[in-house]
Amino acid sequence: MDYKRSDRVGDLLLELVSELLSREVSDPRIGPITLTGVEVSKDLRRARIYFTLLSPGGDKAEVLSGLKSATGYIRGKVAKELKLRLVPTIEFVYDESRDQARRIEDLLQQVKKER
Repeated sequence: MDYKRSDRVGDLLLELVSELLSREVSDPRIGPITLTGVEVSKDLRRARIYFTLLSPGGDKAEVLSGLKSATGYIRGKVAKELKLRLVPTIEFVYDESRDQARRIEDLLQQVKKER
């Protein structure tokens, strides 16, 4: 089983950031979101956290702006909780996979109706 340290740190990071967003970060721009995944570089210097919006009419740019403004606070809390020598810089990225899956499903339904 090949489970790298960056994967373990990523799992802990995702759990901690999810908890922080739900309990401590009160930015009104950050609406209901789901953290879908995390990629941590092998050297643990960078972490890319993927999110999706729970409400279909939400503004991605506004949520991303709120997440970016909370990044410093989140990174400070991560440093205290995980006790890492080097705390990764955190980047939030909108996860397009849900939108792509919905678009493919719509196209398949359209083809099915045409038959």
